[in-house]
Amino acid sequence: MLKKEWTEQGFIDEPVAEGTDLKAEIRRMCEEKDAIILAHYYTIGDIQEIADFVGDSLALARKAAETDAKVMVMCGVHFMAETCKLLSPEKTVLCPDLNAGCSLADSCKAEDLKKFKEEHPGYQVVSYVNTTAAVKALTDVVVTSGNAKKVVDQLPKDAKLIFGPDYNLGNYINEVTGRQMLLWNGGCHVHERFSVSKIIELKEQYPEAVVMAHLECKGPVLALADVKGSTATMLQYAQQSDKQQFIVATEAGILHEMQRTCPDKEFIPVPPEISESGLECSCNECQYMKMNTLEKVYNCLKNESPQIEIDPEIAKEAVKPINRMLELS
Repeated sequence: MLKKEWTEQGFIDEPVAEGTDLKAEIRRMCEEKDAIILAHYYTIGDIQEIADFVGDSLALARKAAETDAKVMVMCGVHFMAETCKLLSPEKTVLCPDLNAGCSLADSCKAEDLKKFKEEHPGYQVVSYVNTTAAVKALTDVVVTSGNAKKVVDQLPKDAKLIFGPDYNLGNYINEVTGRQMLLWNGGCHVHERFSVSKIIELKEQYPEAVVMAHLECKGPVLALADVKGSTATMLQYAQQSDKQQFIVATEAGILHEMQRTCPDKEFIPVPPEISESGLECSCNECQYMKMNTLEKVYNCLKNESPQIEIDPEIAKEAVKPINRMLELS
């Protein structure tokens, strides 16, 4: 029976018996419950290692839509678990910690977008996947950093568009497509903090290194990058490149997969301007992604909680722009 305090706090912190092999037990329960674990590249290495599938937002959405498993454990952030539920409403979707939010999703409330739409009649809404189901329900098409240009390129040239909530990604897409989309002023608390001066210092220290930056980064950071794209784009480039050193401006969790698949190459993380502790640090991390731990995954599988539930009326509308994205991708 679930304790009231677990429901209230958004995760289960039941003590795990000493000596428990968490990874082995998690895999055993996955087999027993016909469950798969999906993990984003930004989660800790231990989570990525026990996952059935690791990817960026686009790849995770595709996997959620096609899996035959009865249960999905989404190790990422809350909007990703919502996306899994929207695409597979008949399945049980578990989120190890409901507090694993997203600064981008938080920057765009459904009621605010609704008002903005009313102030701009005739505009279609292009929403970044980093949004709540309620915002997606007000959206015409969803995009990820991996497919935003491809999707926007397929919309009518004369379409009046609102893009949100990531200002930096929207600004980049405007530049490369020649569009003049109205941009929501939201940002990722991780990618907004990358230090231009640190990148310049690292380029001087590693003159042969390729600079890679995520599209959620600010313009001055992207201007210094040799490779601009999603986490999957950067990973693929590193795997295929004959270069040996890479300066990486995205959340530090991706370094685990980069190093695993390219063991002979060197990946140098770009530090933030100021760390959240106010101290110098060598990497830039999302505290929400790091809320996913082996203990929480073990407990959520064991108790099949917390589960993601979405209001049916919202879900009915929210899945439409996601499906449209998948069709255009």
